[in-house]
Order: sequence, then structure tokens, then C-alpha cells
Amino acid sequence: MARPTASSRPRAAALRYRPEDPFQDAAPRLVAKGQGLLAERILELAKQHGISVTRDPDLLAALEPLDLNHLIPPELFQAVAILLAALYRANRNLTPPTSGTQTP
Repeated sequence: MARPTASSRPRAAALRYRPEDPFQDAAPRLVAKGQGLLAERILELAKQHGISVTRDPDLLAALEPLDLNHLIPPELFQAVAILLAALYRANRNLTPPTSGTQTP
């Protein structure tokens, strides 16, 4: 998901990637996109549910023409993989250690 500069209308897109689901998504899906109030709502819901948000105007521009609930096309795999890897790392750093794990 992304938010452009404050001087323009907010825009946002949301991806879902669940390879473990019964249908085993082969790639992330575009599950929401919008401008203005819809974008603000997407970002608000992400915050409420603890979903990481990142700003990537180029990726957002590539996602906006896509149809909802479709897998992203292969030409976006690398860009989305880089984004997901960064989000997974950030989320892992936010997760408290499990009990029994020693920290230095």
C-alpha cells in the first residue's frame, strides 16, 4: 500500500499473499485499490489490523490499472517480492521473542 504526497489526493492499493491457503495463491492478489476517501479507508483498515504499510508510488502506479482479486502479473513479481521481503523483515523485527528464547 502507498500514500502519495500530502498535496495530492491519497491513493492506496492492498495486496494479499497466502500461499498456504487451500487455493495456494501462486502470487499476491490485488484485493483493494482506491483514491481519496476510499484510499483513506484502506489505510485506516490496515492500521486497525496491524498490516504494514509502505510507500512505493511506482508500484502503486503499476497496480492501479489491474482488476481486483486477480493475481498480480509476472512482470510485477520482482517489485512485489522486494516489497514483501522488506515487510516480512520489518514485521519479524517487531515480533517479541518467544518464551524460552534468550536475548543478549
